Amino acid sequence: MSNQAKKDQTQELIKETAKNLFFVKGKFDATTQEIADEAGVNRTLINYYFRSRDKLIQIIFDEAQRVEQEKSKIIQNSALPFKEKMSKFIESSLSTSLQYPYLETYIVSQINKGTCHHREIEEDILNEMYSDIEKEMELGNIEKMAPVQFILNMVSLLVFPSAIRPLFMENLLINDEEYDKIISERKEIIINMLFKN
Repeated sequence: MSNQAKKDQTQELIKETAKNLFFVKGKFDATTQEIADEAGVNRTLINYYFRSRDKLIQIIFDEAQRVEQEKSKIIQNSALPFKEKMSKFIESSLSTSLQYPYLETYIVSQINKGTCHHREIEEDILNEMYSDIEKEMELGNIEKMAPVQFILNMVSLLVFPSAIRPLFMENLLINDEEYDKIISERKEIIINMLFKN
């Protein structure tokens, strides 16, 4: 293996370890030493590759944003009927939630800290989605409400279970495997709660 390949591999290992600590384990305040220990590398390598913990966090945050934007593209770039489009979005969101249980919580925590946030959906796409929601309401497929309430309901049903994962697991005596099974079963439950038929 070339020196450059080793450097690239080490840099990727550090990045993936940080993502695992932040998004999978929910350890948002992990220090550079904790990241290094988890990755099995010297702490100075984090500064060598990323210059600082803050720079590493910004890279991780940008990757988290890209994951969220990919989910949004399901809505933006699909010509499917509305319910199918939402079903695919829900499925993608639940899959991401299983892979990275603390992703949304991490993004919100970084926004609260003042970290740069890029809008996931452009205004014209959002207005089109509101229009689609209103059409579905007129057709009787969705309960009548402000379109933003429909979106809030959908996002709440998707994100809240991950946001409170540790609390539920502790209080309901559920392990990780059981909780993942619960999350994986939510697609039809959410669809049935959002749509009348």
